[in-house]
Amino acid sequence: MDLVQHYLQMETAITLLVAVATFATVLTIAMPYFEGDRLNSRIKGVVQERERLRQAQKAALAAGAEGKLRDKSKGSLFRQLVDLLNLRKVFEAESSREFLRKAGLRSESHLFTYLVMRMVTPIALGILVFSYSSAFYADRVSTSMRLAMSMGGVIAGFYVPALVLKNMISKRQESIRRAWSDALDLLLICVESGMSIEPAMTRVAREIGRQSVPLSEEMTLTVAELSFLQDRRKAFENLGKRVDIDTVRSVVTSLIQAERYGTPLGTALRVLAQENREARMQHAEKKAAALPPKLTVPMILFFLPVIFVVILGPSIIMVMGVK
Repeated sequence: MDLVQHYLQMETAITLLVAVATFATVLTIAMPYFEGDRLNSRIKGVVQERERLRQAQKAALAAGAEGKLRDKSKGSLFRQLVDLLNLRKVFEAESSREFLRKAGLRSESHLFTYLVMRMVTPIALGILVFSYSSAFYADRVSTSMRLAMSMGGVIAGFYVPALVLKNMISKRQESIRRAWSDALDLLLICVESGMSIEPAMTRVAREIGRQSVPLSEEMTLTVAELSFLQDRRKAFENLGKRVDIDTVRSVVTSLIQAERYGTPLGTALRVLAQENREARMQHAEKKAAALPPKLTVPMILFFLPVIFVVILGPSIIMVMGVK
């Protein structure tokens, strides 16, 4: 009992939080040194996705294949929980699947984990807020107020998984956006040299992986879908949906038109590459133009006081010495 009271003291809790923050900082700094080759690991996942597409294509031609595919992850605990509580319907599984694909999470296990987290996180955060407030502020905060705080924790916990997923999507899109211009130039060179779109995208994916692993992954997956999907247009549309960037969607539209009408792809890619370079330059100029207003407040708070001290300091010292 004394040990529990010791850990419930405010000083002990602050010490534990500082220790956890220090450990997290050290782990964050050391993590890149223990991280393996991200490109190879992500491409391995794409290879598994390609194998899944191949198996699905074979299964679609066989009788009773649909039941086999559904029973593949029957023993998963998260899947059983999702089916038991009907979380697919509660949290709109199809829209959640689209968000997960934008974040690079394509397997069914990722969907089950996300749906379960959307259910568990509000409950866990609500219990955590109530337990913490009851342990440290029970004598100062009423029970109704603690319950209201717990409801706030439940509401916040409902949005936490979606916010984490949106953060992953934004980071992935930023990585793709930075490397897309170079990838488009490489794709134009490959197409104009006589390559078809599949080997051209394969070569570009291999070269661009050093700059952007997500873009290399998406292009490799698109090549896999071009090989196994009956409608090639669907593969390009899937690329635009997964990436969800305007410049990528414009290229996808050009690829679809080239597939449908037989228009020369090299000319369209050249125009799009030029427009994309101009758009990137305009984006850089826009960020540069927005820099002076952002520096105004730091200049006023940190630079101007130092300048005044340096300029007026000797005069003030001289005046004080005269007196």
